[in-house]
Amino acid sequence: MKNANIIVRAARREDAAVIARAVAMAIGDEVALREYCGEDYRAVLEEVARCETTQYCWRYALVAEVDGVAAGAIVGYDGAELESLREGTFAVLRERIGRVPNIGNETEAGEYYLDSVGVVSEFRGMGIGRLLVEAFCERVFGAGHERVGLIVDYDNPRAERLYSSVGFQRVGERLFFGHRMWHLQRARQ
Repeated sequence: MKNANIIVRAARREDAAVIARAVAMAIGDEVALREYCGEDYRAVLEEVARCETTQYCWRYALVAEVDGVAAGAIVGYDGAELESLREGTFAVLRERIGRVPNIGNETEAGEYYLDSVGVVSEFRGMGIGRLLVEAFCERVFGAGHERVGLIVDYDNPRAERLYSSVGFQRVGERLFFGHRMWHLQRARQ
């Protein structure tokens, strides 16, 4: 795809499918996805992305397009809002699958949390993940936030290298979905 026109833009409600896909890619583990969202996890995540008061709400997302086709998405939110946004997410889960998972907190007040980023397989290798992360940080810092945080699986050094290459540093560890994760942050310059 030489000379492809790549843009990163604010997400719209109709981008729920690509946001859901990015969240599913970020979680990565089919067992965890089914535990979190049920058998029809992609449809559930799409509904969550269409809602106004959830962790994966389209209002908190950016979408990358390649020649007008949605190629990936990134979504995140103020860590201080985790509890209320998670409650919105859990309301959808209660309605759709009749239960909510028991998961630890992946973020906290004091950081704007990069929750999920994913690039559709046919568009990988084009630098879209990096563009999404950089655009996300620019948006967050432009809004006055001081730091962006995320977690990355110990077993995903490739992702950690990407985050490190754009200024993220290890600041601790977290246990999430049964996996040991590095907690990374990038401070506003």
